[in-house]
Amino acid sequence: MLTFEEKLAIIESFPDLIRHDVSLGRVNFHYEESVLEKKIVVYRLHPNGNGFVYAGEMTDIYPTDTKGMVNIRDFSEKELRQIIQQSISSLSEQEPLTENWADKEGNTLTLIHEYETWDIYAGDMLDATYPTYNGAADYLQQEGFTKKD
Repeated sequence: MLTFEEKLAIIESFPDLIRHDVSLGRVNFHYEESVLEKKIVVYRLHPNGNGFVYAGEMTDIYPTDTKGMVNIRDFSEKELRQIIQQSISSLSEQEPLTENWADKEGNTLTLIHEYETWDIYAGDMLDATYPTYNGAADYLQQEGFTKKD
């Protein structure tokens, strides 16, 4: 588990997030450029390492609580960076969430979250569309593709 200080350093590496100290040593981070009413990306990061990241627009990727939050207590650095970037993207007009997938023969497909669907592209050609991330990821895995970092 990452320490509070390690999580803070990772979160503070995102220049779009504004730190807000709250009670009991906890810290929130806001994304002021949000196109939604929601602005809090990191919620109640506690000195004991517990905290939450907003994933309410990504419920098909992460299990969230009723407020759309995901507990990040046991997240690795890579997982924490990924969910924060996805959270910021979901609250902004930035490029849609994109993942590249490849098979053993070197073929690549791109998974893009666009307009509430998950679309799989082979180059510029639309290959498939799924209503959920899990559905698209299952299809890609069944076809022998793995997510590239």
